[in-house]
Amino acid sequence: MTFLYKANATRGMEWARFFAARAPDLPFRLWPDIGDPAQVRYLAVWTPPENIAVTFRNLELVFSVGAGVDQFDFSQLPPHVPLIRMLEPGIAESMVEYVTMAVLALHRDLLHFIAQQREQTWREIRITQAAKRRVGVMGLGLLGQAVLERLKAFGFPLAGWNRSPRTIQDVSCYGGRQALPEFLAQTDILVCLLPLTDETRGILNTSLFEVLPRGAQLVNVGRGGHLVEADLIEALERGLLSAAVLDVAEQEPLPAGHPFWSHPRILLTPHIASMTTPETAVEFVLDTIGRHRRGETLPGRVDRERGY
Repeated sequence: MTFLYKANATRGMEWARFFAARAPDLPFRLWPDIGDPAQVRYLAVWTPPENIAVTFRNLELVFSVGAGVDQFDFSQLPPHVPLIRMLEPGIAESMVEYVTMAVLALHRDLLHFIAQQREQTWREIRITQAAKRRVGVMGLGLLGQAVLERLKAFGFPLAGWNRSPRTIQDVSCYGGRQALPEFLAQTDILVCLLPLTDETRGILNTSLFEVLPRGAQLVNVGRGGHLVEADLIEALERGLLSAAVLDVAEQEPLPAGHPFWSHPRILLTPHIASMTTPETAVEFVLDTIGRHRRGETLPGRVDRERGY
C-alpha cells in the first residue's frame, strides 16, 4: 500500500522526510510519480486529481492538506472513502497570529497611517479603547474558538456566530440565521472564519454590511467565495465599512488591475493566514491512519451533507 501526496512540492519533500523517519514501512510518493495506482490507499491533496474513483480504485482515506474542503467535488469521491480535513495544530496557531494582527491593525487605524505615510503627512487619530471596540467572529469551529481565546487578552467585547449553537466562556454566542442580525448589529470588527458551503457562499454582501454598525471593518480569512467583491467596494465608498483586511479572493492569485490592489481602505495578503506545518501534519495523518486501521472514530472526518 502507498501514501500519495499531491500539493506544494517543496513541503512535500518535508513530508517525505518525516514519513521516512516515522513510517518507513509505508511507501510515500510525490505527485505526479504515483507508481501503481492500485497500490494507493491514502491520498493527501490540495487540488484533487481528476477521476479519483477510477484511477485509485483501492483508496481508503483522502486527506485535505488544509483546514477547508470546498475545493473538493464530493460527487467525484467514492462514497465509502472518508474525507479528512487537516486538524494539525500549526494551522490554528498561524491563523490565530494572523487574525490577531489584522484585528489590531484595524483597531489601531494602521491603514489610515499607511495612507498618511504615503502622503508624507501626519494627522491625529484618537485612540479607541479596546473595551469600546466590539469584535465578532463568524464560524466557531476549531479556528474560530482559538482566535477568540487569544483576543480575550486585549479586552475587546467578543461575540461569535455559528450555524449551530455554541457556548464559549466570556463570548456572546449566537446560533442560526435568525440570530445573525443581532450578532452583526453589535460588531465593529467582523472576522469571517466560516467554511465555504452553498449556504455561506456570498454571505459577505451588501445586505450584511448594512446591518453592521456604520463604519465597521472586515477581516476575511475564510474563502474568497464568501465575499461579493463588488459589494465590498460599494460598501467602502458608501461608508458602510471603513476598512478591510483580505487574505483570500475569488480568483487567486488576484489578477492585475483588480480594484483590491490599489484600494486605500483594503489591506491584502496572498492567502497566507495559516499554513500546514509538515511535521505536525504528518503526525496527524499517521495517527488518523492508525485509527482507521483499528476501526476507531476519525477526527476531522467531513460530513458531506454539511460540506465541512
